[in-house]
Amino acid sequence: MQPRARLILALMVGLLLGLSLSLASRVAAERSPSNGGAAAPADSGTALPWKDAQLLAEVMQRVRDNYVDPVDDHQLMQNAIRGMVEGLDDHSTFLTPDEFEEMKVSTSGAYAGIGVEVVGAKGGVSVVGRMPGSPAERAGIQNGDRIGRIDGVAVDPADLDAAIARMRGAEGSTIRLAVRREGSAALLEFQVERAHVQLHSVAAELLKPDIGYLRITSFTDTTAAELEQAVGRLTRTHKLDGFVIDLRNDPGGVLDAAVQVADDFLDRGTIVSAAGRTADAQFRIEAKPGDITGGARLVVLVNGGSASASEILAAALHDNHRATLIGRRTYGKGSVQTIMPLGEGQALKITTSRYFPPAGISINGVGIVPDTVLAGTEQPPADMDTTDSATLAQRDPQVSVALQALTTHVGQVAARVSSAAH
Repeated sequence: MQPRARLILALMVGLLLGLSLSLASRVAAERSPSNGGAAAPADSGTALPWKDAQLLAEVMQRVRDNYVDPVDDHQLMQNAIRGMVEGLDDHSTFLTPDEFEEMKVSTSGAYAGIGVEVVGAKGGVSVVGRMPGSPAERAGIQNGDRIGRIDGVAVDPADLDAAIARMRGAEGSTIRLAVRREGSAALLEFQVERAHVQLHSVAAELLKPDIGYLRITSFTDTTAAELEQAVGRLTRTHKLDGFVIDLRNDPGGVLDAAVQVADDFLDRGTIVSAAGRTADAQFRIEAKPGDITGGARLVVLVNGGSASASEILAAALHDNHRATLIGRRTYGKGSVQTIMPLGEGQALKITTSRYFPPAGISINGVGIVPDTVLAGTEQPPADMDTTDSATLAQRDPQVSVALQALTTHVGQVAARVSSAAH
């Protein structure tokens, strides 16, 4: 195709994109509750951005003609869409089909695979965790095993996502793993049948006969049910006067899950409110009567890795005088993203609301300052599944501080100091 013809084609693409943006803007205005459904008048806010469309077409043409490697028009447009969305804020993004599927796994807490947690390692990926009852555990794969080949293909430790994707697949299908194990000179071969795997986001144990410990690592569709079952197991055999709820390094997840968990511990009060441009993006959620702990005292552990949904839970318990926070300032993500499916398996993840804790102070970019701020070098949360004879409180100094706060305070631990830095 001659350069002039290609430029005309590029211009047509740009003009069509501009027309689409204009029409989308007008449709949004028609549905806006502020104008009663009437179409918005044509003004500078909805006028067709011809100059911008022309600029896009010109840039696209220059890239196609001059970039060091040949580029595909489809990929250029995909990149333009991604850049448009990701330029809005740090949390909005365009999702490819693979990315959308991965997000579904992270929010649903379930997938078909072999049930291992891996990290990059020399010559492959190293198994750092196996889910109880998983195909990997049944096949005899152990923590510390280094997976070097999957179905005969060498594993690139720098591309962890690709290795994880290859280990997932249709339920009932098989996968061949070549494994190096410390102490074994021979290369071990495993054939593992993929199965439905449920990711667990809640772990629980007793710190003392009357104190329970609940660690929430993320918020998925099953988190509230998992937490309720964990509290039920602990209280079935012991009368518990208090709980340590550990939200350290919990990056968040499903907002509804955080709301459900907060409601489990609250009898009354606001859990969270939100403000946005659409009706669905504006809400206030109140707690319903009923506390699954029967009013047990609560201490919540947080740190800089506690974000989003975990901050919603921490603030809801804190601002309603239900719990004391111990640890370090939280991350400070005060916005809500909505997943909008698109054609061909793609999706849009876009910020639709800003949320506010019960105290009404936005934590976005600020975080929540705990009642007790811990100093010194922070250590990661200690492993719970270990053969070490030392207790969790002995192995984890921050859990020890939380336990001490519960055991030395008489009555409810809930003194409210501040929901956020000012």
